[in-house]
Amino acid sequence: MKQMGWIIVLSLFLFTGCSKLNVETDLQPVPDFTERQSVSDTVEVEFSGIDLMMEEMSVEEKVGQLLVVGMSGKTFNGDIERLIRQRKVGGIILLGKNISTPSGIVQILNESKKANEGNKIPLFLSVDEEGGRVSRVPAGLKKLPAASLVGQKNNESFAYDTGVYLAELLHAFGYNMNFAPVLDVNSNPQNPVIGDRSFSSDPQKVASLGMSVRKGMNDNGIISVVKHFPGHGDTHIDSHKSLPVIQKSLQQLQETELVPFEKAIDENVDMIMVAHILFPELDKEFPSSLSKKIITDLLRNEMHYNGVVITDDLTMGAIVNEYSVAEAAIQSFMAGSDLLLVAGDYTNQIDTFDTLVEAVESGIISMERLDESVRRILELKNRYELDDKIIQDIDVKKLNQKYDELMG
Repeated sequence: MKQMGWIIVLSLFLFTGCSKLNVETDLQPVPDFTERQSVSDTVEVEFSGIDLMMEEMSVEEKVGQLLVVGMSGKTFNGDIERLIRQRKVGGIILLGKNISTPSGIVQILNESKKANEGNKIPLFLSVDEEGGRVSRVPAGLKKLPAASLVGQKNNESFAYDTGVYLAELLHAFGYNMNFAPVLDVNSNPQNPVIGDRSFSSDPQKVASLGMSVRKGMNDNGIISVVKHFPGHGDTHIDSHKSLPVIQKSLQQLQETELVPFEKAIDENVDMIMVAHILFPELDKEFPSSLSKKIITDLLRNEMHYNGVVITDDLTMGAIVNEYSVAEAAIQSFMAGSDLLLVAGDYTNQIDTFDTLVEAVESGIISMERLDESVRRILELKNRYELDDKIIQDIDVKKLNQKYDELMG
């Protein structure tokens, strides 16, 4: 487990091994990412501890925290090891191309933790586990049905229980973050990418069920990333291939697509993923994932969201058909994103890292802007039990029994 000690503000003495803050003393903690802390217990001291950590971080270390990266193949390899050890990336994501056996996934995540041992800050270990079509559960384990079935049941308790099950399933492998649930409203029956991944065509039902699933995961230690802001449900083009365009005004979006995200913001959701979609009524030039008008003006300023913003994968066709990955990353970060998802390949990942560092050193990205996002990321990591515990094995039979209990 990683230990970071306690700092005495008005003294030169260093105390180690402390587990609780005595508020009546002058001790202030450097964040210990191995212990989950409630915001109410740490609100007066958490920022000073994080600020102290940030003062000790280099530009390269801060830029690394902005990146969540993917890998090639089904085994831990040299490229991902270098990204973790040398670039100190903020997290990794495993996709369908990386999934083999239960033990194979455990090994990748264990090796990732070992590679990160020299870094004081733990990794986001993430996956897309929605159930249905978008599932990374290996053979032998039962996977949840699509969100549309949860919508048909229309039972918030059941939706919460699916979130609890997801948390137990993901913890069994060693994950700590899930790109789910989908908060898109299924408003276009010809949509090739959302469809049954949505809970419903009713925005209120999507909001209530989606937040129930989210709460089930959060209450059990999994960071939930809701997606795809400001709404992917009315597209007829797959953004993995090209850029969808939605001709809706802000008022129309507020009546449907934004309803679930408004509820998510009201409930202090940890992270929101922004989609690669062009909304000409909001921004004629940039897709939502690169748009200051959408990320900063709409999501941050109008909707008052203060949590972490992550892009959808910047290597998708909607982006790379028009931009280099590094160019898109700079534009998205300047527009207000905090985390940049770069699923592959290694050349793109290194180029994106180097370009971001150069942008900071040249003044294109200010230190104030960089620190704003790094602070959000560190605060989120500090709220959850993100540790380097090695998983020994996975009990497939037990997890399948849990699934059977859930589904009745």
